[in-house]
Amino acid sequence: MTEMLTIDTGAVRVWLAGLQDRITSAIESIDGQARFLEDRWRKAPGEPLQGDGITKILEGGAVFERAGVGFSHVRGPRLPPSATQHRPELAGAPFEAMGVSLVFHPRNPYVPTVHMNVRMIAAGHPGQPPVCWFGGGMDLTPYYGFDEDARHFHATCRDALAPFGADKYPRFKQWCDEYFVNKHRHEPRGIGGIFFDDFNEDGAGQGFDLIRAVGDAFLPAYQPIVLRRHGLPWGEREREHQLVRRGRYVEFNLVWDRGTHFGLQSGGRTESILLSMPPKAAWAYQHQPPVGSPEAELTARYLVPRAWV
Repeated sequence: MTEMLTIDTGAVRVWLAGLQDRITSAIESIDGQARFLEDRWRKAPGEPLQGDGITKILEGGAVFERAGVGFSHVRGPRLPPSATQHRPELAGAPFEAMGVSLVFHPRNPYVPTVHMNVRMIAAGHPGQPPVCWFGGGMDLTPYYGFDEDARHFHATCRDALAPFGADKYPRFKQWCDEYFVNKHRHEPRGIGGIFFDDFNEDGAGQGFDLIRAVGDAFLPAYQPIVLRRHGLPWGEREREHQLVRRGRYVEFNLVWDRGTHFGLQSGGRTESILLSMPPKAAWAYQHQPPVGSPEAELTARYLVPRAWV
């Protein structure tokens, strides 16, 4: 089913920009040392995409080694292939896209990496009513597993989706479990969360309400976990494990992530698209943590789809 675009895109933009500000302010307060660099950009005339955005990046903090929050609002002459896999009738149609995307890479290996994204895309061939759809979600990638953290994160996601129907959390959780997988390794990226794409059920207004609920739930889902874990002692062993697991994160983002592919295929701003990359990562040939170790427990107990709530 497709729905005509019946929403004020200006209102969506205002809310997205406000979400970026709220999240970066909270993260600066938690970090207590580093500040976000604000990089405002605008596409030059003649480029494939037109539009603007704000990339906010924090590096070298006391709590966060790298944290990026990007807002973008762009228009293009034709949808890239990654956006028309499920909508072949819109192949080659002009489009408008806006969203907020973030990835935080903490310094302490006991604090998980987190990703969140909320977005809207509108597209339509000339002379036809535009179609609008929404996507997004959030997922958690720990380096050391804690049941308490996993349950809290998933419970917050579930509660955020509850007003939209009892089917949404189990459906979007399963979607997340199936999407964030390094298929070449047969390994989930983390403990999941929620993920949805191509969403336009019950009209554009419902889609906007949904991404607002997800965006507003991000800090309640993640902030308590950071506050619980960032003071735990760690050493070289934990750091080496963290860097290897970050390498798996990079593999997913570059090989499988549709958002990365969409941005690069559509001529987006490379620096902003790749703000999700960690500052340091490592790869080790046939890496296998010792049996029974906390590092091995991550893969055996946490990097498997589970009903956390």
